[in-house]
Amino acid sequence: MMDPDLLQRWRNAPRLNDFSAFFERTAAGQGGAPDLGEPRLDLGLLDFDLESAVFADTHKRLWGPFDFHYFASIPYRLEEECRMGPALVRTALETWARHARPASIYTLGTGTGCLARTVALLGAGRIEALCCSPTAANREAFLANRASDHAHFHLGPFFELDADRYATDPDLRRFAGGFDILFEDTTFQMYDRDRVRQIEFVYPRIRAGGLLIQVQKLAHLDADEYQARERQKDDLFKSRYFSPVLISDKKEEVLGTMTNMQVDKDATVGALKSFFRYSVATWNSGNFYTIISSNSRVAIIDFLSLLLKPAIPPAFSYADLPAVWIDTVTDPIAPALAWRRPNTMDGLAADQRLAS
Repeated sequence: MMDPDLLQRWRNAPRLNDFSAFFERTAAGQGGAPDLGEPRLDLGLLDFDLESAVFADTHKRLWGPFDFHYFASIPYRLEEECRMGPALVRTALETWARHARPASIYTLGTGTGCLARTVALLGAGRIEALCCSPTAANREAFLANRASDHAHFHLGPFFELDADRYATDPDLRRFAGGFDILFEDTTFQMYDRDRVRQIEFVYPRIRAGGLLIQVQKLAHLDADEYQARERQKDDLFKSRYFSPVLISDKKEEVLGTMTNMQVDKDATVGALKSFFRYSVATWNSGNFYTIISSNSRVAIIDFLSLLLKPAIPPAFSYADLPAVWIDTVTDPIAPALAWRRPNTMDGLAADQRLAS
């Protein structure tokens, strides 16, 4: 039984109240869109990798209005999505082959569900993908370009999806056995600061040997350093896509409140350590991080072996990656971690793909 006080706190959270109009307007294409240009993938940062190019091409065809805003807002988040995507698909297909069942992926709080729709389409029936958002316009974008019958959308916040809901909702029953990969994307920080209770809620939904992947914006012990990274994001990246007025408007409407619910690395590690034996940071862009956690050493090693090196200019990254944040003394993971080599397209194909 969920703590009713906690449930009420999440219902009263900014994401469902103060931020609601902003997300609805942006997801409906009625505001918040970049007004100076659309975000474009820099395939060169991905070493013209064939698998990343295929994923990116599929992914871009499925964008909804909110995706244009999102990928123009976080430096090189689009390259990170197209670096992560092939590893998600390959891991899921290996799960399908090993267990003779469709793999299950849950992208929690991922707007239009573009990532879920992309992996479901590329999985061709071998991957069942679920996403959730409390924004009705995101659901409309999802249904307008669903792409696969194996992609599913829940209209509502993440905390509505408890065990009873999976067991009784016909649309969700296929996920009652849990998820092989649960991907949380900058969502927890819009509800409150208690990462332990948030992870505690989703942890039972992760299958044994599964992965929790998170994109988190972290606070910093040095407030000046945090602000310096924010200025870099705004002045050197977002300014390519948004006019100064739009950047200022978002700060005023959303980012100030959201900052109050961010936690730092120590708090993040402390929360994850309550549930996982291993946790590795695999990407960093300013104050943003990708963090992969599991109780299976092999699962993390195998997943990282499918990831290219981070696709981001060095000036935007402040961490030596991969960075092991949680490890064991008896069976350490750090010595076994390595990125995959790119499957680089030939020069002509790469030039043509980049030009497109």
